[in-house]
Amino acid sequence: MARVLLVDDDLDSLEAARDILASAGHTVVTADTLAGARAQLATDLPDVLLLDLMLPDGNGLELLDEVVNKGLRRIVLITGHPGIKSHISSLSGPSISYLTKPITARELIDAVRAVDDEPAEAQDSHFGLIVGEHETMRAVYDQIERVARTEMPVLIVGETGTGKELVAESIHRASGRTGSFAPVNCGSLSAELAASELFGHEKGSFTGALRRHVGAFERAKGGTLFLDELAEMPIGLQAHFLRVLETAKVQPVGSEQEVAVDARIVAATNRDPEQAIASKLLRQDLYFRLNVLPIAMPPLRARPSDIPLLVKYFLSELVTDGRERVFTEDAMQRLAVYQWPGNVRELRHVVQRALVMSDSATAEVTLPQRFESPFGAIAAQQGLEAGRSIRDVERQLIELTLEHFAGDKKAAAETLGISLNTLYNRLNAYREPETR
Repeated sequence: MARVLLVDDDLDSLEAARDILASAGHTVVTADTLAGARAQLATDLPDVLLLDLMLPDGNGLELLDEVVNKGLRRIVLITGHPGIKSHISSLSGPSISYLTKPITARELIDAVRAVDDEPAEAQDSHFGLIVGEHETMRAVYDQIERVARTEMPVLIVGETGTGKELVAESIHRASGRTGSFAPVNCGSLSAELAASELFGHEKGSFTGALRRHVGAFERAKGGTLFLDELAEMPIGLQAHFLRVLETAKVQPVGSEQEVAVDARIVAATNRDPEQAIASKLLRQDLYFRLNVLPIAMPPLRARPSDIPLLVKYFLSELVTDGRERVFTEDAMQRLAVYQWPGNVRELRHVVQRALVMSDSATAEVTLPQRFESPFGAIAAQQGLEAGRSIRDVERQLIELTLEHFAGDKKAAAETLGISLNTLYNRLNAYREPETR
């Protein structure tokens, strides 16, 4: 466990951060001024310095200049503006990183835990969320930094399980927006209530509207609205969404007045946009409006060197008893050569299942002889030959996934990268011909 000096003049934040780190087993001392921090440093040198840059008696960078060569294992600068990162990269000395307010409990714990998991460079998550050092991922991080500085909408494309929502939240964190990150899964929106969920409704606007409802656009005020599974949004609603993008105003259901909204829009889809347009699932004009700043997420098979980092990260996340657990070298080789059709989400499921099935008395985690998900199994068993309809392939994939999880619809939906509501809708659609 690490010794931590936490310096922040916001006493509520200081107390909350101290309690979070102390509950994780770390020794924490605090200061709310530069003078207090200097006094603490003169008494005992911590492993980790968490330093707010704006203090009543000066700038935190003054203290940084004094301690940068004193042997601290990690310095974490706390700032309300992510632009500080460009300056941090030019600083010398120990490992220096930053956290942007508001800071989550997970970010605090990860920032300090990295000291116990050195070399930290290979283990730290980018933006506190994404793990990976492959060149394709570094290109994504660069894109996140660039687009975060704008107010323009962003479209993230990529296969199921590649981490599109993590990228969206990273954009929000790097943007410096003070509002919340509000994710909405368009696949879970029913055609009848989608407009109400996105734009809100007035009391009495329809049967069951007993009170005014604030829509997702208004809930994301000052923050970022993330629309996942964009191509699953009802096609009729997409025209209204396009108007919101153009005017920055929404009209709640049952209201005659438009309401101004201040939400950064980030959307994502696991479908090929051009195919979705051809299938009339996505409006072409909406796609062009969103595709100004596109980000393409690479599949896991394109960055196999990140698999050991991800496995280590998932183990640290899933193991709660503090004991070290590791995969054997043979198991890691098997993981490295697998194609991962379900991408990072599938890898996490494999690690989780292996932990559950392994002997907890030993450090080694046993990888089952067969760990492939239904994504890979359907290709091996059925093949994707020409002449089969998309509906047929989709149906077989869903049925095989449900069989794999012994009928657990929630687990199947998560693995398939769709909402539980979408899964039920698909299953009901498959039964329709049988009931006629």
